[in-house]
Amino acid sequence: MSFDARLAAAREVVANVIDAQPPFSHAPVDAAMRYALEGGKGLRAFLVLESAKLHGVDAPDAGHAAAAIECIHAYSLVHDDLPAMDDDDLRRGRPTVHKTWDDATAILAGDALQTVAFELILSAHYDAETKVALTENLAIAARRMVEGQAQDIAAETADTPLSLDEIEALQANKTGALIQWSAVAGAHLAGADPAPLSRYAAALGLAFQIADDILDETGDEAKAGKRLKKDAEAGKATFVSLLGLTGAQDRARALVADAIDALSLYDARADHLRDAARFVISREH
Repeated sequence: MSFDARLAAAREVVANVIDAQPPFSHAPVDAAMRYALEGGKGLRAFLVLESAKLHGVDAPDAGHAAAAIECIHAYSLVHDDLPAMDDDDLRRGRPTVHKTWDDATAILAGDALQTVAFELILSAHYDAETKVALTENLAIAARRMVEGQAQDIAAETADTPLSLDEIEALQANKTGALIQWSAVAGAHLAGADPAPLSRYAAALGLAFQIADDILDETGDEAKAGKRLKKDAEAGKATFVSLLGLTGAQDRARALVADAIDALSLYDARADHLRDAARFVISREH
C-alpha cells in the first residue's frame, strides 16, 4: 500500500469512528463539526495508527485515539481561521467554517470538537491506566498548542521579531505538541515506553512547520500569499526570513534525517513512519 493510500486509510478509520458518534442535537453545530473534519491529510491520525501498529495494536483498537487527535486538530483550525485570529476565508480549498456558517457556529463547533476528543478516549475500550495516560497527555498537548497560538499572535505586535530559538520554541508548542502526542500514542496504547518515539516526533513536528513556511514562500495559493503579506506587514519572523529559502530547506531536510535516524532501533515495521518524515517536506500543500 502506498503512503497516500495509508493516509486515506487513516482518514477512513477516523470517519468511521466519527460517523458512529451520536449527532449533536443542534444541527448547524453538528454539521459544522463534521465539515471541519473533512478534507485534511489525516497525518496525525496516521501517526497514531502507525505508532500503535509498531507496538502490536491494530487499527480498530487505536481508532478512537486517532479520531480524538483529528478532532483537536480540527478545533484548532476552526478557531485559528476566525476573524479575531488569522481571519482566513479558505481552508483545505473550500470556505472556512465561519464563512460557511457564522462566527458563533464556528466557535461552538470548535468547542464541541475539543470536548468530543476527550469523550472519544474515555468511551473507548481502553483500560483505566491507558485512558489516564492518553487523556492527561492530550490535555497537555492541547494546552501547549493554545500557548503556541498565543505566542504567535503576540509575535505580530512585538517590538522585535522573534529569534530562531524563540520561533522553534513557539512551533514546538503550536504545531509540534499535537504531532508529538500522535507519534507516541501507540506506545501508550500498548503500555510501552513512549520515549523512543519522542525524538522522532520532535524532529518531525519542526520539519513540518518549516515546510509550511517554505510552502508559504513558494506556493501559489491565495491563502499563502495572504499570510506572507500579513507576516511581512507585522515584521514577523519566519524560518524562511531568518534562514533564507535554501537554509530553511536544508534545515528541514536535516530534521527529516534526524527523525529517520531516531527510528534506527526499529526494524522495517517503522518504514511507514519513515515515509511520513519524508512526506512532510515533499508535500505541495
